[in-house]
Amino acid sequence: MRLLKSTLHPDLNAATPEEVTGNGFIRRAARAIVLRGSQILMLYTARYHDYSIPGGGADEGEDIRQALLRELEEETGAHTIQILSEFGRYQEFRPWYKPGFDFVQMESYCFVCEIGEELGDTRLESHELQNSMHPVWIDIHEAIAHNEHTMAHSEKKGLSIERETYLLRLIRDELLTN
Repeated sequence: MRLLKSTLHPDLNAATPEEVTGNGFIRRAARAIVLRGSQILMLYTARYHDYSIPGGGADEGEDIRQALLRELEEETGAHTIQILSEFGRYQEFRPWYKPGFDFVQMESYCFVCEIGEELGDTRLESHELQNSMHPVWIDIHEAIAHNEHTMAHSEKKGLSIERETYLLRLIRDELLTN
């Protein structure tokens, strides 16, 4: 899958991924790009006041495409999911603050998908519920503008908003036909 972008958190004190030192691990995640015209299916998180692409971490031994289907259904209630194509991989190196590791290498595998017309019930995890996360259809241009505003003005923004906004811009530029 093509590499869309590789980012290094400034606290890692490295100029390239090869220069990252310490004990790290890889976390694989799958993300679903679902478009209907200029509308995109997103997750709104009230805690961070941002929009993110549905998806999440693959379980140990889980195929990345199976993780995509599971996460998309859990987070949005989507049914009749079809994976249409690979979009690309976004790589991040971030500090890890839990015992045993110095950094995490996040690998987000993005796929273009189609889903059935209606969304069903979600099965959100406790931290997602605590953060008041819920699925929404939103115009992609509005989602980009909203996230850009949050990045510029919010002190409580999450680390992932830069990835999400980069991906939204790339989706807009490469996948929107109007």
